[in-house]
Amino acid sequence: MLKSLYSGISGLQSQQIAMDIESNNIANVSTIGYKYSRANFSDLLAQTSQIATAPQGALGGKNAVQIGLGTTINSVTRIHSQGSIQNTDKNTDVAIQGDGFFVVSADGGNTYKYSRSGDFKFDASGNFVDNNGFIVQGWPRDTKTGIVDATAPISNINIPPGLTTPASASSKIAIKANLSSSELITQFTPTNTLNDTQGLNTDATTGITEKSEDMGVMFNAAGQAMQLTAADATDPLVPIGGQGITVSFDDGGTTQEFRYTNNAALAGTSVGGRYFFQTTDQLREGLQTQADLASTGTTVTINSQGKFEINNPSAGTALTVTVAAITDLDTVANTRFTDTFSTLGGSLAIGATKQSQSLNAAIHSTSIDVFDSLGSKHTVKIDFRKQSVGTTTDWSYSISVPLPGSIGGTAPNQNILEGGVISFNSSGAMLGATIPGITFSPNNGAAGNQTIALDFGVAGAFGGITSFDNPSATSGISQDGFPGGDLTGIRIDQSGTLIGSFSNGRSFGLAQIGMAKFTNNEGLVSDGGNTYLQSANSGEPIIGTAATAGRGFMQASSLEASNVDLSKSLTNLIIIQRGYQANGKTITTSDTLLETLLGIKR
Repeated sequence: MLKSLYSGISGLQSQQIAMDIESNNIANVSTIGYKYSRANFSDLLAQTSQIATAPQGALGGKNAVQIGLGTTINSVTRIHSQGSIQNTDKNTDVAIQGDGFFVVSADGGNTYKYSRSGDFKFDASGNFVDNNGFIVQGWPRDTKTGIVDATAPISNINIPPGLTTPASASSKIAIKANLSSSELITQFTPTNTLNDTQGLNTDATTGITEKSEDMGVMFNAAGQAMQLTAADATDPLVPIGGQGITVSFDDGGTTQEFRYTNNAALAGTSVGGRYFFQTTDQLREGLQTQADLASTGTTVTINSQGKFEINNPSAGTALTVTVAAITDLDTVANTRFTDTFSTLGGSLAIGATKQSQSLNAAIHSTSIDVFDSLGSKHTVKIDFRKQSVGTTTDWSYSISVPLPGSIGGTAPNQNILEGGVISFNSSGAMLGATIPGITFSPNNGAAGNQTIALDFGVAGAFGGITSFDNPSATSGISQDGFPGGDLTGIRIDQSGTLIGSFSNGRSFGLAQIGMAKFTNNEGLVSDGGNTYLQSANSGEPIIGTAATAGRGFMQASSLEASNVDLSKSLTNLIIIQRGYQANGKTITTSDTLLETLLGIKR
């Protein structure tokens, strides 16, 4: 009789414990990162009044006769299932999706606590802390190497307030572009095509415009006219490829032939009624000499649009200008070159002006800002000019920086470095470039002789500068320097890296949050404050980065909600209540039976 009373009492006690556990689950339904617990019931030892017997001959065996002595809670299991992820508006909130725990410390890393609650923030000293003030553990960025080393021991994550990043001087310029291989000029500039000695305005702003074809003559960086057909080097008096014109400045006067020559000794001279030129300015000088013979004060200039301009002053003489193509037995007239100058033909009245069409060069320009050791910005401009077309396509290039900066190398202490040539094979791949880098001195107090490599790509490949039969264009240009900057914001990626954004446009990892993984999560001991402690049955913490070795990934601006299922918990309350009531009935029924027993004595 007394056994039933004690069994009922054990049932009441066990149901009360289950009630306490379930009440705690419900109380933590809104606790971030909380994992609910479950009470595990177990029966107590039973009293055996008869033991089991084996079969004997014709008599079968008998089972043991046992009477249970009640129940008890032999363990409480914490269920570490995934809680739902809730988005927040706080960029330092972090949720773990998958297995693993944040590591926090209250004593500078001497001891660790573990948590699934990622409600983090920065305190006044820049410590990355949870709501308990415990500092989150991880791997800070090494200020010397600039690397976040996740193989090192974890330590306090601290980002000093007012963090700045120093300037980094540029050491490389990488360019991805196409320099047209076409024999026709598909891109040109109406200004700054030649230098000041050739009468053009070099300070004018460069503008790129589409043009269907060139005039049959290209001019290189030295202002030298270049033919597009094979040169006739055997007879300098024979026009080459029809590149020339005849011009007369009066009615019935001497007609002068102006012919391109590849003989430098003849360039700029007149032989037998033929004036030979290699540069636009030599052509202009020859036209000027011829004009002086016809009318005093007449000027031949080249304006900022690349046009030859003839001006007949008011004190001059009315002229008739005749322009015609050169035709020889062994060549075909270059009509494009002739047509360029044909607009000069006709009457040139006193005080009147005539202009040719623009004489343009196949060029392309690109620029980028680089930084010195102080973080000051300087614009490096690279001007390309086509030199030749054939089995290889050659483009010359020059590099310039604004004064007072200077570029060393072949032209030290100047702000323009010339002499660069980049060549391409018949497939459009770069063969090589003659200037692999520059030495730049900003002359503003920053470190001088700053070496900047020019990355035009790998020879024989197509990853950098190419020369296809497409318009010249720059598709990408970059450099690796940056000015100093102040920290303006922090975000956290899936690996738990705290990425700082700075006012100079740079961003890089400042620290990385560590994550611990245990063999037996259920063996962890709750320590309050949403934290756990390692126990003898949890195993040692395996600390590493998120999303590796079975650890989950981190989701920023999010928190993991409690995994308590409220509907399930409320259902469990009903079960516990009925179980408690039933055990109470066991006791009252046993009491009634005892009362009957006592009544026999009366």
